[in-house]
Amino acid sequence: MPHRVQLSGVDEEGFQEQDPLQLVQRLALAKALAVASTLGSEAAWPSMGVLGCDSLLVVEQEVWGKPRDAAEAVARWRRMAGGWGDLHTGHALVRRPTPGASPEPQLAVVTTRVHFAALSDAAIASYVASGEPLACAGGFALEGRGGLVVERLEGCFSNVIGLSLPLLRRWLDPGVLPQGPG
Repeated sequence: MPHRVQLSGVDEEGFQEQDPLQLVQRLALAKALAVASTLGSEAAWPSMGVLGCDSLLVVEQEVWGKPRDAAEAVARWRRMAGGWGDLHTGHALVRRPTPGASPEPQLAVVTTRVHFAALSDAAIASYVASGEPLACAGGFALEGRGGLVVERLEGCFSNVIGLSLPLLRRWLDPGVLPQGPG
């Protein structure tokens, strides 16, 4: 599917919310609206609109975004190893505005339960030393080395990577999906 990635510039630290589902939804919407505000003419808008997403992990009722540093990533992994977390991804789709109307964005949060492998301190240190956990919500990237430390998922696989493809399919007109055999 043709697309363009554009960073929103939204300062995630500026958002405070007790409910992790509301927080991740607010962040996704803020990102979509920030990018949409940079699109001037109707011709600049992608046909599907602007999609903003943000993810966070909840472990033992504590909300985790990206670890601040390696020490925090190690401490989190010691708590996560062998346990479960809920990965929430907020999605916000802002459609191209039409003259005289301001369409409401489509909003959703998709949650996937993640069971983490029981890891030794040496395995945790090795994974954190790769640098990958420092760039990801919850301190792991399923599509990278983190795929080796996840035992099981309950829910949407692609959601853990940062975008629920089944949700996106439901939101978009089937005519825009790539056609092919099978």
